[in-house]
Amino acid sequence: GVCSNLLSDDLAADFVAKLKTDYAEVRERHLAQRGESKRVTLAEARANKFKTDWTTLVPPVPKQLGVQTFKAYDLADLAEVIDWTPFFQSWELHGRYPKILQDEVVGEEARKLFADAQAMLKLMIAENWIEARAVVGLFPANTVNDDDIEIYDADGKVQMTAHQLRQQMAKPAGQPNWCLADFIAPKPVAPKETGVQDYIGAFVVTTGINEAARSKAFEAAHDDYSAILFKSLCDRLAEAFAERMHQRVRKEFWGYAPDESLSTTDLIDEKYRGIRPAPGYPACPEHSEKGALFDLLDAGFRLLFQPSGCTLFRGRQDRPRSGRRLRPPQGLGRRRQQYREGRKMAGA
Repeated sequence: GVCSNLLSDDLAADFVAKLKTDYAEVRERHLAQRGESKRVTLAEARANKFKTDWTTLVPPVPKQLGVQTFKAYDLADLAEVIDWTPFFQSWELHGRYPKILQDEVVGEEARKLFADAQAMLKLMIAENWIEARAVVGLFPANTVNDDDIEIYDADGKVQMTAHQLRQQMAKPAGQPNWCLADFIAPKPVAPKETGVQDYIGAFVVTTGINEAARSKAFEAAHDDYSAILFKSLCDRLAEAFAERMHQRVRKEFWGYAPDESLSTTDLIDEKYRGIRPAPGYPACPEHSEKGALFDLLDAGFRLLFQPSGCTLFRGRQDRPRSGRRLRPPQGLGRRRQQYREGRKMAGA
């Protein structure tokens, strides 16, 4: 095995050398499959940024600036906005909910699994197996240095600089090299220049309080099925929590869409105004930003996350649940569609 080879005085050197050779071949095959993709310089990409006429656009001012903390959030409320499709995917049952329940191939197993999930979810809610907590913040912000976003406190002091990445692949005429910073008004550079005050939001959510203890109890009883089912539901509730808090930001805390009335399906299909890209995803792939995000929200203290809640590990993985950043509501109609197209291309 791997460990035996690495620990062996006779085998370790040859084993490591072979690994290096094998992975070099894997990299070469991968690069050959990608083909040649033309890149442009950073200066050229910035010159081809997405441009907004900030003289005609006034970003709405959040109704509630600063940070808010939520504890013991109603799990029943979160259950209403669960996206069940990824739940089935995590069990390797592929198909969109609710159609998957009638699927000719996996429908029967999907219905059994869904029934078990519903029964456990009811117990989780009724007996408070886990606790949901969140911290949400809304802040003044402006773009600086083309690709970065400065985030300020109420007095205008810089609290965080969010470093964004800009696409550098060559684009056809009329297609910009996207960067999230393009969607935040630029900071004035000249002494007499009048700038536009923009805003940005951030949040961290967890439904993992008490999750580990419950999982270990199932495992101790040799009930691996229930342990896995429980973890799957915790994951879905965390995503639902992000969905619900984003909705409340739009309707209440930022308040730019107070009359929004969307079904759960509409929410899952993102038929709202605004986006919430997560660090590590194509639009903002840099995981190291999570540390600054946690500091901005003072998440560890405010949520009493440690030792039983949300922790950032050395690899910038947040456990047990995710941290995400909200983006401002500039995405009206055409612009939001343009950004979505750009976000899809970000991973190209």
